[in-house]
Amino acid sequence: MSIQLTEAAARRIQSQLTGRGRGVGLRVGVKKSGCSGYAYALDYADTVGDADAVFESHGAKVVVANECLQMLDGLTVDFKRNGLNEAFSFINPNVSAECGCGESFAI
Repeated sequence: MSIQLTEAAARRIQSQLTGRGRGVGLRVGVKKSGCSGYAYALDYADTVGDADAVFESHGAKVVVANECLQMLDGLTVDFKRNGLNEAFSFINPNVSAECGCGESFAI
């Protein structure tokens, strides 16, 4: 199992954790949502539990609940800026379809 961060995503995570004053990394998961079935769920992880896996790239960590690993295996998390908009983006080799608005995906 592997999950990777681009350098831009790692810098953003480290910046946010510094601003928060706490945290060990970005928590990434999936939840049922949208017209295609699933959406990414993001939060900052303050702790790592026994049911979590931790991946590190470029000095930043991603925390994933073991129950989500199969859907996220091979995921690359990026951080993009486009004009005034900025957001994490996901390259997931497990995705078979995405909705037109980009909010949800199918596996």
